[in-house]
Amino acid sequence: MAKINEVQITKELMAKAMQCDTPEELVKLAKENGVELTAKEAEAYLSEFEDVDLDSAQMKKVAGGSCYDVGSTGCGDKGANPRP
Repeated sequence: MAKINEVQITKELMAKAMQCDTPEELVKLAKENGVELTAKEAEAYLSEFEDVDLDSAQMKKVAGGSCYDVGSTGCGDKGANPRP
């Protein structure tokens, strides 16, 4: 099994990972996809996921390959908030 930094993580796999509620679920998902992930690493990733609250439209952009920018209404929007 490969470490997470050695594996190409697909948008679909990332979307599934963000739906995991427990470290055990995330470890199981990782294992099913050939990724070596410890419970401690899974807990850290889930903690990061909690900080990202996407609505369904934003989730589609992440899963579909469009960009996501906090505070903007979409890629290239004139009203987008530039990052410092």
